[in-house]
Amino acid sequence: MANPLRTRSGILVISIAMLVLLVLLFGLRQHDAPRDVDLSTLIADLKADVAHHQVDTLTISSSDLQLQRAGGHVEQSAIGTGFMLSDVLKRDNGIDYANPAVLHVRYASSGALSFWANLLLSLLPIALIVGVFIFMMRQAQGSNNQALSFGKSRARMFVSNKPAVTFADVAGVDEAKQELQEIVEFLKFPDKFAALGARIPKGVLLVGSPGTGKTLVARAVSGEAGVPFFSISGSEFVEMFVGVGASRVRDLFEQAKRNAPCIIFVDEIDAVGRQRGAGLGGSHDEREQTLNQMLVEMDGFDSNTNVIVMAATNRPDVLDPALLRPGRFDRQVVLDKPDIRGRLAILGVHARGKPLDDDVSLETLAKQTPGFSGADLQNLLNEGAILAARGGQKCIAMRELEEAIDRVAAGPERKSRIISEREKAVTAYHEVGHALVARALPSCDPVHKVSIIARGQMGGYTRLLPAEERSLWSKPQFDDFLAFALGGHVAERLIFGEVTTGASNDIERVTAMARKMVTDFGMSDRIGPVALGKRQEMVFLGRELGEERNYSEQTAREIDEEVRTIIRAAYDTAEQVLSEHRERLVFISEKLIEQEALEGPEFENLFTMPLPMEGVRTAVLLPALEPAPAYANRSNGAAVAAAQGETLLDEPSASD
Repeated sequence: MANPLRTRSGILVISIAMLVLLVLLFGLRQHDAPRDVDLSTLIADLKADVAHHQVDTLTISSSDLQLQRAGGHVEQSAIGTGFMLSDVLKRDNGIDYANPAVLHVRYASSGALSFWANLLLSLLPIALIVGVFIFMMRQAQGSNNQALSFGKSRARMFVSNKPAVTFADVAGVDEAKQELQEIVEFLKFPDKFAALGARIPKGVLLVGSPGTGKTLVARAVSGEAGVPFFSISGSEFVEMFVGVGASRVRDLFEQAKRNAPCIIFVDEIDAVGRQRGAGLGGSHDEREQTLNQMLVEMDGFDSNTNVIVMAATNRPDVLDPALLRPGRFDRQVVLDKPDIRGRLAILGVHARGKPLDDDVSLETLAKQTPGFSGADLQNLLNEGAILAARGGQKCIAMRELEEAIDRVAAGPERKSRIISEREKAVTAYHEVGHALVARALPSCDPVHKVSIIARGQMGGYTRLLPAEERSLWSKPQFDDFLAFALGGHVAERLIFGEVTTGASNDIERVTAMARKMVTDFGMSDRIGPVALGKRQEMVFLGRELGEERNYSEQTAREIDEEVRTIIRAAYDTAEQVLSEHRERLVFISEKLIEQEALEGPEFENLFTMPLPMEGVRTAVLLPALEPAPAYANRSNGAAVAAAQGETLLDEPSASD
């Protein structure tokens, strides 16, 4: 496919070159045009040049004489049929025309040849202008910015004679593959379904979070069925000109019908399929006209069962109901983030062709990556390969892959960041506070890694490794996790007598989770199993704008009190655990300051081993401060703040 910028640049260069050529051509013709004089003047100028020993060139034809003077000027004079060169030059004027040192005499060819040469020279500029115009027209028609085919579809067609992607390249979505296998069988054997009176779904909507493989699954369906595959993005339908999107929809379905049976895949269909009537343009909005045309093409009077429409979105809630009804998108296939078996299968697919060391365990990697999507796992293995290549190794070891997990989850290490000894100590005690609370509470996952090496926006992190896949959370699990999240905040106050801004994100997430426990999950005995607060969303913008308070001021006060009660209980739990293990907190923190990172087994060994007899160094990095006031006497501003952002249910294994 031609590059439009390169095409336009080529047209501009050619046009400028043609213009320069025409100017030079006309200039040369104007410069070389002979001056018409009478015969006596021409002979007089010739005699003057001979007298000054200048050798001119005299060209003789049947109808005229042309004198090319030594100075560059050209004179031309008509002659009659009785003109005799010897009489005029030799006898009458004494010019020895036979001597080359005096005059060069040439005889011109026939007049017919000269006539055609002059005619061709006259028509050449016109031919060049016409040629440039035709070339520009063809380039405009063949480029991506097709000026004469603006309403044509820009869908790219892939012919699946040699499929690049099949179901063997898709893992972790077994249920989705089973649902889509029926589409493949229908495209291969339509008579099998027609004999039973079955109608295959005309449209299949793939729903899932970003990176779960929606586009990959659609390409695999096309590769398995062996039919043409039209791929287009929803945003490519919409232009600033009214009617262009509807025209492109019509052209897309016309191309599909000519190549039936085939598959049309519309990626990010929510760009054009949002609910009508919710925008600012009323019912005549260009996007709505495009959607109306798509509705007609999918299930109108001219229906075609040999064209199957597949679409992908991560916002099914904003799509128009008419688009989701049976007869258009009959079936919705959900692609969720994979569980541990799915992650293991995905890692196996993307590990093909990569030399792995003997110590690499894909099962361990699958356990360490809860919440990772298929794209994240592919990026993980790619980052591991890059790290191994950077280190000059011939195979990928487990060390590079574990480092890649941290890079994907939190970003690359920032070892060049300069921090003071005080900040380093505060960060270490903060992270060990998280880890000790998680180790002591029964409903928390095991500690996998503790680090004070800065990554991304985090100064340090504590990562937990879930012992099992979890889709349901109980109140004891929430309570222990809240205590774990507050462990760093409590450790700072317990050791240094003051808190820092490092716990701001922990407090924000704790507050959001505690509020959801009260208003969404019904985990408050005082409030009861009641859903409080109705979220207001604007479908045209596709985002949450706020929350409607469908409860009284008294209930709002009770919600705030329950949130404070839950957070206070978690704080007290973390404080009790760290007070009981204060010496262990200092001992492990000093080790972390020295090593900067502790793996799970090493942390467990430090937790269970006897403390050194000589004791451990206590808080000597800061001067002694006043004792910390009780939690109940501190400000509750952070606890009553409105929770914003997503819940931690999807990624409860890390705290920064």
